[in-house]
Amino acid sequence: MSREIISMKDIVKSYQLGDVEQRVLKEVNLKVYDGEFLSILGPSGSGKTTMMNIIGCLDTPTSGEFFLDGREIAELDEKELAQIRSKEIGFIFQSFQLLPRLNALENVELPLIYSRMPQELRKKRAEEMLVRVGLEDRLYHYPNQLSGGQQQRVAIARALSTNPTILLADEPTGALDQKTGQQIMELFRELNDEGRTIIMITHDPNIAKNATRTVEIVDGILTGGVV
Repeated sequence: MSREIISMKDIVKSYQLGDVEQRVLKEVNLKVYDGEFLSILGPSGSGKTTMMNIIGCLDTPTSGEFFLDGREIAELDEKELAQIRSKEIGFIFQSFQLLPRLNALENVELPLIYSRMPQELRKKRAEEMLVRVGLEDRLYHYPNQLSGGQQQRVAIARALSTNPTILLADEPTGALDQKTGQQIMELFRELNDEGRTIIMITHDPNIAKNATRTVEIVDGILTGGVV
């Protein structure tokens, strides 16, 4: 068995709405291993986005234990969490979240600027990542000059630029047509074959089938999370 990089034990996430406590995650247990391609499948309102935010260290659980690569997240301060978000987790969003005034190369360079990589090195790294996702002829195109699939490839290249431990993708094909979505899934499978750990959030069972393992979440209850 590969190295365990995520361990969630009895994770609960609750929100207080006036006098009412709304429990969004209910005793979630999940293990993810290095090199896995895991899909978290669930309908809208199931708790999957809340779960993604906890995995991505964007939110904290109300109770339970969450270990990321051997570290208990509850024991880390905000600076340490920011380091994890910027270097160890590559985020890929449904809406791409590219900056419209920056070209593809500049968008991919952004995380490397924040990590203070020297200019020559970061430009080379950004070029390598855009070549990796098949956009070597689109380095200087702006988002409005790219198709939806090309914009998502730029977003994937940006997520890869810091060589993260985990790629965390939130509905990565949600804004794409079916054919383009399958092309993005082919790229994900290639990245996984190269050893990348990918965790994908989706509501679409057909997209979930691209992963090597699928867990399901409904009404905050996760099934199949521990193997």
